[in-house]
Order: sequence, then structure tokens, then C-alpha cells
Amino acid sequence: MLNPFSQKRQVQISDKYSSELAVIDVIAASTVDLGPLSLDTFRKKNMSASWKVIGLETSVDNNATSEPNQTAADARKETPGGKGDKYLADDHSQSTNTSAKQNRRQLRDKRREKRAAYLVHQDDEAVVKLENAAIERSKSVDSAVLGKYSIWRKENENENSDNTVRLMRDQMIMARVYLSIANMKNKLDLQQELRVRLKESQRALGDAMADADLHHSASEKIKAMGQVLSKAREQLYDCKLVTGKLRAMLQTADEQVRSLKKQSTFLSQLAAKTIPNGIHCLSMRLTIEYYLLSPEKRKFPRSENLENPNLHHYALFSDNVLAASVVVNSTIMNAKDASKHVFHLVTDKLNFGAMNMWFLLNPPGKATIHVQNVDEFTWLNSSYCPVLRQLESAAMKEYYFKADHPTTLSSGASNLKYRNPKYLSMLNHLRFYLPQVYPKLDKILFLDDDIVVQKDLTGLWSVDLHGKVNGAVETCGESFHRFDKYLNFSNPHIARNFDPNACGWAYGMNVFDLKEWKKKDITGIYHKWQNMNEDRALWKLGTLPPGLITFYGLTHPLEKSWHVLGLGYNPSVDKSEIENAAVVHYNGNMKPWLELAMTKYRPLWTKHIKYDHPYLRRCNLSE
Repeated sequence: MLNPFSQKRQVQISDKYSSELAVIDVIAASTVDLGPLSLDTFRKKNMSASWKVIGLETSVDNNATSEPNQTAADARKETPGGKGDKYLADDHSQSTNTSAKQNRRQLRDKRREKRAAYLVHQDDEAVVKLENAAIERSKSVDSAVLGKYSIWRKENENENSDNTVRLMRDQMIMARVYLSIANMKNKLDLQQELRVRLKESQRALGDAMADADLHHSASEKIKAMGQVLSKAREQLYDCKLVTGKLRAMLQTADEQVRSLKKQSTFLSQLAAKTIPNGIHCLSMRLTIEYYLLSPEKRKFPRSENLENPNLHHYALFSDNVLAASVVVNSTIMNAKDASKHVFHLVTDKLNFGAMNMWFLLNPPGKATIHVQNVDEFTWLNSSYCPVLRQLESAAMKEYYFKADHPTTLSSGASNLKYRNPKYLSMLNHLRFYLPQVYPKLDKILFLDDDIVVQKDLTGLWSVDLHGKVNGAVETCGESFHRFDKYLNFSNPHIARNFDPNACGWAYGMNVFDLKEWKKKDITGIYHKWQNMNEDRALWKLGTLPPGLITFYGLTHPLEKSWHVLGLGYNPSVDKSEIENAAVVHYNGNMKPWLELAMTKYRPLWTKHIKYDHPYLRRCNLSE
């Protein structure tokens, strides 16, 4: 029999434990409605053991309010000493410890619930933010009814002046894709609508390259196209089909680019061979004026200087009056003493009168000018000159003049440069006959007609060539512009006699020692190799390959600042090299007198031309 004190103590413990069980019942009942505690783990019912609520075995769909008692009972069964209420009173310390653990467990569960709810809320906010951002970005094309077309977004735009042009082109590409799919799926109405919008966009775009070139209706056409594209996307979009169409269009575009490159090469070669109408007009007008002069007025002063070896002699072979005038004018402008410079010009019969008349009208100060006609060099004939003899052969005539050669814009472009008439002109090959043309001179400076002189060239006559015949600037780098670029080293004659890695050099500004030339019979060496190349097996046509062969081992390298090349084909010639160069050379197709000349280099040439000259104005020659 228990004493009153013990009985009272037992009642207090029972009441306390009953209240704790009530708390447990409430917590257990509430945990049933918690729902998912994370987006992934809880929805997939793959929670780790630390996230599980003890005694919660039923589905979340069960009615929590109908099971509080059962849950409490289950909780009681889970206790370490859970064999009924009769044991509670017998072991006060054990029941107290068990209830404390239960409380801590429930508190941990509540904290986990709170954390999971916070994560879910945060995830929802992130999704909403992403959706709102996507909606804002897709507003670049307003299709008021049919939604947004997503490939033209504000984020892809920049401040370039061709944004709208590119947008219209992109729209037209997608319109062609959907037009093809609509035709495939027999969507006739949509097909017609796409075709109409495509034509409208094409008319609005025209030849525009920048937004400023667009018609004012372009913005409306963009909106209209955006709407029909959205409609097409809803009805026709199929990832596999669209991808296939775009790949096919890309392949077609690549083929068109290759074809256009061939056409561009062909046309640039063709343009390089032509003389602009203005220069042709100038030559004709000057020729007429020249032959109207009396013979005594056709003579230049200071003819006694022509064979004086103590003066500085230049050889210039050209059929372009304007180009020759720039070479002479730029040389004289930069000369310290113009009276010491003598210019020997050789041209053809067609331009002989014009060349004379120009320099009679525009004498180069105190310098001496002499003009000759190459057709009057009677010694330059087919019995002496291999090139002339080869040009008379049937094989060469067929190569150059037969109609069965490719003449379309897209074919034959690669070999067109070797059929350039300049390779047939003896003006081009005359450089190999300098001692025959100027037998009384010891040294001469050869200049091409596509150069501009920027500094005094007097110092070139004092350069020691160390017994060599040719003084030239080398053009080779680490692996380019070496002999193997110009010569056929599969031919045994070439392979036996030359080093494929030997450095190439440039024609255009060359100092020639004519005394050494005669000693070493340079012209004879040229004739030997030219005869061997009758079938063009050693090199293609031109003068640089035979020049490399003829002067092999006989060329002295000059300082590179004397001669800078590339202004006729290379848009990235170093600006400082151009500024420091004594001579700049427009070698390549983009000659400064042609419309295809590079704009950035052309002023170096045009500044030596007086465009207010009466003859230039009459022929509409302007800067």
C-alpha cells in the first residue's frame, strides 16, 4: 500500500506524462499535412531516414484529424520501454528521458519543415523571376495576337548600325524555312501568307547594308513578319525538320560563297588587266596633241645627260601615263638635287606620243626626261628573244587565244592571272635587257610604275653590292615567299640547281650594276632558262620566277626600309613601315588608279596628281 505522499507523486507524474503525450499527438497529427518538404526528395518519396517522422506510415492523403489517437498510440509503442502505462509509474527516470527525446525529435522535425518550406518558397520566387525575365527579353518583336518569336531578343542587340538589317535577314531565313515546311505539309494558306511577307521584306530591305539605308516602312514589315512567323511556329514547328532545312540552307550558302569567291577572283584579275576609261581618254588626247606639234617642239632639254655615268639614272617601263607621272613626280619631290636625276622611260607605240606630251606639258623641274618606243628596238626580235619566239608558237597561241578555254566567271579564275597581257608585253620582259637598252651606263635604278617614292633615293647609288649584280629587298618570312613558291621543284632541272628555301626578293625597286651584269652574262643566263621553260614546266608565266633563277646567288639584300610591298593586296601592312619606307609598292591587283584600290592606301598615290589639270578634267579623272 502506497503512502499518501507517494500516491500524490504518482498522480503528478501521470498528469505530466499525459500532457506530454497530448503534445506528441498534436505534432504527429500536424505532420501528416506537411506535404512535400523539398521539390525533389520529398515528391519522389526517397527521403533519408533523418527526414522521416516516427510513427508516420500512412499516405499524406489520409485524414489527419481522424487519427490522432492512433498516432499517439503508435508513438507510445515506439518508446524504448513501451509496454503499457503500468510501467510508467515504476520507472520515472526512464519515462522522463523518453519524453525529452521525443520533444527534441519533434522540434528537429519542425525546424526541418520550416527550412523545407523556405526552400520551396525560394525556388518558386526564382522560377517567377526567370519567367518574368524571359517575357521581357522576348518583347523585341511585337506579335500582338500570336505571341512572341523568340530568336530576336533585346539581349542580342547592340548599338551597331545594321541591327535592323540583320533582324530582317534573320526573319527572311526563317520565313524560307517555314515556307518549305508549309509546302511539304500542304498548308496552302500559311504558305501564301509567308510568301507575301517574304516579298514585302525583300522589297523593304533592298540593297541596304545599314539601318539608315532602310525604307521607313521597314519597322512595319518586321512586325508583320514577326506575327506570321509566330503563326508558322505554332502550326509547323518541328525541331528535326527545321534543323534539316537550316543545314540544307547553310550548305547551299557555302556553295554560293565558293562560287562567288571564284567570280571575285576572276573579276579582280579582269579589272587588273584593264585601263580605266579616264586614263585611256587622257592618253588619246595627249597623243593627238603630240602629233600636232612640230618636230622641233617634241624634244626634251638636257639630252646631254642621258649617257652621263656620274648622274643617277632610272629605268621606268610603262604604258600608263598617269602612273608614270606619279613615279617621276614623287621621286623629284623628295630629291635633294633634282638636276642629278635622269629618267629613262620606255613605252609602247600606242602610248609613245602621250608619254612625250605629258612630260613636255609638265616638265619635272631640273631633272632630265627621255622617252623611247620599245617597238623601235630592232634588236629585240624573235630570233634573239626566247619570249617573242615562244609567243609565235602554236602551243602558246592556243594557251592564250583559243576560245575553248574556260571564260565563265566561276571557272578558269585560278589560271587567269597567268594569261594577263602584261606577261605578253615586252615592256615587262625588257628588264632582262638593261645593258642592251643603256649600253653607256654603269649602274641604273629600276622602278615599277605602281610605286610611290617617299624619300630621297640618292643613297642607293652608294650602296656596295659586294660584287653582286642585283640589289633588292628580300620578301621571305619564316616559310613564305621562298623559291619553292615560284618554281616547280618536282622538275629535276630546278631541284638540282636551286635551294627551295632560298629567299625570294622583290622587283619594283632594284639597283643593277650593269658592269657586273655584262661580266656574268646575265641576259645569257636568262635566255638559257627561258628556252628550257617553253612548255611552262619550270614556272608559270611572269618575270619574277625567271628573275629569281637568273640572279640566283647574285642578289645583294637591301635594307627593308628602302622598299615596302603589299599595298595592292594586303590591307594590314604596318603603318610605321609605310611611313618609314623610301618606296611603297602597290604590287597586286588593287592598283591605286583602279576603282578596286584599297581606300586606306590610295591617298599616298593621289597626292602626287593635280586633278585640276585641264586634261584630267576633260577626261573626268577625279580623286
